[in-house]
Amino acid sequence: MSADLVIPIVSSLAWLVLCGAALASYRLQWGQMVKLALVWLAIFVGLYVLVEWFMVAQGTASAMI
Repeated sequence: MSADLVIPIVSSLAWLVLCGAALASYRLQWGQMVKLALVWLAIFVGLYVLVEWFMVAQGTASAMI
């Protein structure tokens, strides 16, 4: 992990906490809350993997030139 990725990771975690707080404000049952929290976690992890893959692909392409 490079130093350039620290800020995006921290901001992603902050957004995840914000989403969790918004989800908790609905006072859902535990089963529904866990399911929705896992969906949000999957969204954030998917976006992180997509951005990380793009950064690696961009670095690989620039190294080939």
